[in-house]
Amino acid sequence: MELKDIIGQTALKKQLVAMVQQNRLGHALLLIGKEGSGALPLAVAFAQWMVCQPGKHASAPAAALFGEQESSIEKTDFISPEAISNMPNFSRATQFMHPDLHFSYPVIPKKSGDKPISTDYFKEWKEFIRQYPYGNVYDWLQFIGAENKQGNITAEECNDIMRKLNLKSFESAYKVLVLWMPEYLGKEGNKLLKLIEEPPANTLFILVAEQEEGILPTLVSRCQLIRVPLIEKQDIEAALIERAYLPADKAALIASVCGGNYREALQMIQHAESDWQSLLREWLNATLKAGPAAQLKFIDEMTKTGREKQKQFLRYFIHLLEQSLHIRLLGIEAATCLPTESDFAQRLNKIASVTQQQAIVEELDNAIYYIERNANAKMLFMALTIKLQYIIQNKVTFHV
Repeated sequence: MELKDIIGQTALKKQLVAMVQQNRLGHALLLIGKEGSGALPLAVAFAQWMVCQPGKHASAPAAALFGEQESSIEKTDFISPEAISNMPNFSRATQFMHPDLHFSYPVIPKKSGDKPISTDYFKEWKEFIRQYPYGNVYDWLQFIGAENKQGNITAEECNDIMRKLNLKSFESAYKVLVLWMPEYLGKEGNKLLKLIEEPPANTLFILVAEQEEGILPTLVSRCQLIRVPLIEKQDIEAALIERAYLPADKAALIASVCGGNYREALQMIQHAESDWQSLLREWLNATLKAGPAAQLKFIDEMTKTGREKQKQFLRYFIHLLEQSLHIRLLGIEAATCLPTESDFAQRLNKIASVTQQQAIVEELDNAIYYIERNANAKMLFMALTIKLQYIIQNKVTFHV
């Protein structure tokens, strides 16, 4: 994987490369990016670029890249991202066979009483990154058959990290560890503090997280924080056309709905047969017109769809509400959706004011948050239906 393969994030990729070339790279990076932003593939590509730097740099002072001393490495000594594929160790790095490139991630016991470490699942990890580079931790745990088991980064894993990183580099100038989802480190993560604070020479830690508040503060304080933004709509649209071979109109629609989340965009392709507009019409009619029996019928239907479809449905509702606001404030020409959606969005403006629409969006965002954390779907959609009815105050019948 090369930096050029990462969708969008042009400014951030340039920033990372410049930090290395200008000797401004800390020895421990913390990349924080929401699901689907590409923080993990960005970290993997950056790590693979780093370990492909020629080994002749290994004799440079330990502080040359990561310390406070002025660098003794000329900028021209670095192999640029564009030329890295010509390096003899490039194929080993991209095939996850480079001896100086290490990975750590949440795992589960293979049998009762096991104390698993990441290398127990390294074969699965390589395949997961190849197939689902924009996947989240839920995708990973399902990939290794976790079912309802909780993933963890164990104390044994921390000991293994310390053992690996205290070895000398085999062929690269740098040893690199990519630690994915440090949120899964409990108090055992304190084992790594001294290693991160006083690392062996030319060692780079790259931590990749989704939520800063879920990480041990003692780890955060020792890292150089880099925030990975959501992907720009036009970049997702281009990727869907080039990589998923979608027609331009469909790619544009999905890019406008997925909210900068490329994982979500791919999920939407898989469930493209879903008629979200009809489902939303059913829900609003049940909420504002038909009454409790229709509401319960809808809730039962949604409960059976599964977590991913539930999230997509709610995100689609948010998308239509955003279009409603654009039309209200800027006119029908401001709509960036299909004509049928534009008509639906205008109808939403008839039943809810701007304030009401904002309140609905907040409730939908909260619901997505709780779905991601395995909330009971039946209870969630029942509460959401009641809140939706309350916000609109049941004063207007939704005729569609």
